[in-house]
Amino acid sequence: MRQIFPPRANIISKMTVFGGVFVLAGIGLLAFIYARSSYATGVDVAAEQPVFFSHKHHVDELNLDCRYCHSSVAVSSFAGMPSTETCMTCHSHIWTTSPMLAPVQDSWQSGIPIEWNRVYDLPDFVYFDHSIHVAQGVGCETCHGRVDQMPLIWKAESLRMTWCLECHRQPDQFLRPREEVFTMGYEPDEDQAVLGERLVEEYHIPVGRLTDCYACHR
Repeated sequence: MRQIFPPRANIISKMTVFGGVFVLAGIGLLAFIYARSSYATGVDVAAEQPVFFSHKHHVDELNLDCRYCHSSVAVSSFAGMPSTETCMTCHSHIWTTSPMLAPVQDSWQSGIPIEWNRVYDLPDFVYFDHSIHVAQGVGCETCHGRVDQMPLIWKAESLRMTWCLECHRQPDQFLRPREEVFTMGYEPDEDQAVLGERLVEEYHIPVGRLTDCYACHR
């Protein structure tokens, strides 16, 4: 019987099979890289806001406390956003004619709140309570980064499950005294391991239950 396919067909078929494997592996690698890139996570990407607001200016230069604008962060599950009235406490006296603050002036006159764009937006299946973390000695910058150095606000961490579990598995590595929660650039006066172990006991943190599914998924 006459041979239908030439000998080189074997080489082509082998190259096709092995090439397909490498192509699929490459696609998987690209998907892995993309899922952890700033394009997918939003990390280090400045969020566009209706009003230009520099945390660096207000926190670092003017020394405003986080709770002045995010007034419910220590008592509520949500950090809360500043009302127009909060902004106008200062800006009814200074920079009153600045074009950059026109949206604030318009909101004040119309009574329509400013629609700030969320920077950290957890999925609906994740439960998170700001007040619990504040009460247990988790610093603002642990999750939000050095906000006092951000002229524009951006996400400092991906908030992926693996990142949250890093703290939940070893809370003693991240805790600080409650009075230092809002301190930017905090450095402990003693070894973090010793301090953390003491705070875990002092704040009655249930280390064994922090990694239960129910802790974050309710």
